[in-house]
Amino acid sequence: RKGVEIGCKVIIRGDRMYEFLDRFINIALPRVRDFRGVNPDSFDGRGNFAVGVREQIIFPEIDYDKVEKIHGLDVIICTTARTDEEARRLLEYFGMPFRK
Repeated sequence: RKGVEIGCKVIIRGDRMYEFLDRFINIALPRVRDFRGVNPDSFDGRGNFAVGVREQIIFPEIDYDKVEKIHGLDVIICTTARTDEEARRLLEYFGMPFRK
């Protein structure tokens, strides 16, 4: 409906970005039910990567008892890589668990 908020966008840069990426890769993603790795085909052709998460409760900072409704989110990782292959190598270096 018109005027109803449906989402938000947050841009994180600098040290906070690296902290978020580390927590996302090493803590949050492994908490996804039946997680087998992220889709390696989720690059946009310009070195950026997108991954969707169905439940925000994979982040340990979120108190499950205070969650009224489960929501999903998309994480878009924008890199300075010129190609998808360069970006993939960068994310592998950070420990991104790509599906085999």
